[in-house]
Amino acid sequence: MPALTFELHLNTQQFLRYYQGQASQVVVICSNGQRLRLPAANLRSFLRQDGIHGWFRIHFDDNHKLIRLERLSAP
Repeated sequence: MPALTFELHLNTQQFLRYYQGQASQVVVICSNGQRLRLPAANLRSFLRQDGIHGWFRIHFDDNHKLIRLERLSAP
């Protein structure tokens, strides 16, 4: 199962754009330099009072369908 690792730092104001309908995707640069675009809805479970912060790993199948997104560490 392929996986990519990335660091993400979004404050609550930045993520609020998703709830307001202004943004539907988040673009990150993975640790291997690859650009990854993922639906913001997949990050909702990681939202805390100060936003979304930490290292994450995304697992996907051979067709690039998301299987699992996990937080590896938080600051």
